[in-house]
Amino acid sequence: MGSITSPRTLRTLAQVPELAISAAEDDLEIREKYRPFLLDPEVEATDWVSQLELDTAISMAQADIEKTSSRLKVLVLYGSLRKRSYSKLMAFEASRILHRLGCDVRIFNPSLLPIRDSVPDTHPSVKELRALSLWSDGHLWVSPEQHGNLTAVFKNQIDWIPLSTGSVRPTQGRTLAIVQINGGSQSFNALNSLRILGRWMRMWTIVNQSSLPMAYKCFEDEGGDGSGKSRLLPSGNRERLVDCMEEFVKFTVMQRPYKESFGDRFSERKERREKEAKKRLAEVAREEKELAIGGSI
Repeated sequence: MGSITSPRTLRTLAQVPELAISAAEDDLEIREKYRPFLLDPEVEATDWVSQLELDTAISMAQADIEKTSSRLKVLVLYGSLRKRSYSKLMAFEASRILHRLGCDVRIFNPSLLPIRDSVPDTHPSVKELRALSLWSDGHLWVSPEQHGNLTAVFKNQIDWIPLSTGSVRPTQGRTLAIVQINGGSQSFNALNSLRILGRWMRMWTIVNQSSLPMAYKCFEDEGGDGSGKSRLLPSGNRERLVDCMEEFVKFTVMQRPYKESFGDRFSERKERREKEAKKRLAEVAREEKELAIGGSI
């Protein structure tokens, strides 16, 4: 009986590249702060994420990196502060898939973010969140469903990201993938709310979406220690998450060249012209006033 070649070996033989940012090429500070999802190298080598057949998305991502000399930049937000947070665990799993697809993935920790308007927007966590949003090409939002809707922890993060800061729109033209975590049976209420938010923030939300029912049954080590190391068990829901992350990368690659053009809108150009005209008039009035004062001396 002939030997069986593993899927990973087949991909190696086909020379499909491994795009994940290695420790050697990564920024150590960013890696420690924003990539808590990373596995030990010996674990990653045989992990289920490493065994996924993602050749088409990897090839698209590789071509994009070669063309732009930069990776897709993805901001990940999750919506719970519990020690064993299933939305955080799900965000970690999704991030591992995106990392393997060559993305520069950064997870924002919401634990130090104050309630909206309780502090000035110069607060360090607020500035950090807004800077990450501006930096990104796309977002991944993972929210639990509580009382049939988003959690306050998740919504608070969105509320701190303004729709407009002067002429800069922190989310406009970016892509968005959405995931919902359920304590009980499957629901789509939070996903529907996430889509509304995405549209309001002028983002392109991918068609696919993921809703995980009875999350407490879906991860290893039920009860857990809150370390984030518990993994998503094999199921159709896990495969759906892979589908979503693959689609997100493909769509972001296609959309990325046009991101800036979606910030160039008629109404905003008109508003900028009007502001510039008022500024010029104010400058002329100031100069005339200075001349009048000078002439009277």
